[in-house]
Amino acid sequence: MGISELLEDDEKENVEFKSSLSLYNDIVAAISSFSNKRGGTILVGVNDDRDVIGVGIGTNTLENLANDIRRDTDPPVFPYIDYSEVDGKTVIALEVSENPNKPVFFRDKAYIRVGRSNQRLSSAEIRSLITNENNVTSWDQQVLEDATYDDIDKKRLINFLKEAQSRRNLDLDPKMPIEEALDRLSLLKNGKLTNAAILLFGLKPQRFVLQATTKCAKFSGIEPEKFDDVHVFEGTIIDQRNDALRFVEKYTKRSADIEGSDRVEKFDYPLEAIREAVSNALCHRDYRINCNVQLRIFDDRIEIWGCGPLPQPLTVADLKINHNSIPRNPLIADCFFKTGFIEQWGTGTERIISSCLETGLPEPLFEIKSGNLVVTINKFKFVDFKGQLNERQNRALDYVKINGKITNREYREINNVKRSMTITELKYLVDKGLIIPKGKGAATYYVLV
Repeated sequence: MGISELLEDDEKENVEFKSSLSLYNDIVAAISSFSNKRGGTILVGVNDDRDVIGVGIGTNTLENLANDIRRDTDPPVFPYIDYSEVDGKTVIALEVSENPNKPVFFRDKAYIRVGRSNQRLSSAEIRSLITNENNVTSWDQQVLEDATYDDIDKKRLINFLKEAQSRRNLDLDPKMPIEEALDRLSLLKNGKLTNAAILLFGLKPQRFVLQATTKCAKFSGIEPEKFDDVHVFEGTIIDQRNDALRFVEKYTKRSADIEGSDRVEKFDYPLEAIREAVSNALCHRDYRINCNVQLRIFDDRIEIWGCGPLPQPLTVADLKINHNSIPRNPLIADCFFKTGFIEQWGTGTERIISSCLETGLPEPLFEIKSGNLVVTINKFKFVDFKGQLNERQNRALDYVKINGKITNREYREINNVKRSMTITELKYLVDKGLIIPKGKGAATYYVLV
């Protein structure tokens, strides 16, 4: 539900209004409350009468707010933070999911939502909450009460069984009854469909989980400002994975070479790394929050945005080394494994890294941005040299990324330097293997390697 729609309704149990960011303690107490109940949304810049007052947002306001919330909550909470203009005023929305690791504390105190208020939990209530949470199942294992077998795409399920049988040599007969197949895949609970069953094999998964979509965009340049193409893919998460990969291939295909009798297509990025990153994002995202997986293609990089942080106790540093597999959605992860999309050994991120390095690209970046895991795969090798280059050389490389080439005269014009310095600095870039000269004499220009 959008900010405008939330403002039209009376304040409900899962919506709270705060007039200013200066009410930080009250905001984070509400985050603790929502985390310990069924989740909710906090609108900042709106008073108790639902009058839009607005708040000021600086360059790092949202990032600093996310960092402060993460620091002051235990276990750390990563709300989805966004803002919108309402009647010319800025309103910040913090969407908080129910936390599977209850209780969530704010500065050593835990709160819970009761009606429209946030009440501090007593010691006894905290113990009770901990006891109750010990038997909590993952979101994808929970029953989707409104779903029936008529909501399952039987053809897709049969195709999956064939693929799993072929890929992993599993004893899964594609001819077995639908109910038996779902049960063999652990996608039923007490005879009822789970969230995972619908996301994997539903006829219309978004009817039940509206936010389960993948958004792909091809931007013009290196900033998320103007885009050349954008698609929001729906359907099963298997379909979304395949659609997203086709989108990448469409906009990163570089050439097609003939090797012997075979036609070999060349791409700007190692497709194995992209496949792994997209599969991980769909498999391990938090489906409870209002967020979609995003794939952003720029002139110099690809970003794959998941939804939600890493599951505890994994850290970004762990992704670069051999680590345990801690799936947020174990049923989805198991089916992705059965069809060969992922492995279950915690090696996926290492394969992303090795694929990039083997093709001459720099090591990909793994970051938490606005509470979400983001994987960035850079197109050009000079990312590794940024710190070794002067400002003029970095400016020239950015120019080539945008314009495709640079001449001696263009280097002089954008940097306001003489010909002798231009020759020296361009030669340095050539020697480092970052650019190569094309043409001869006065017609010489430089392109990226």
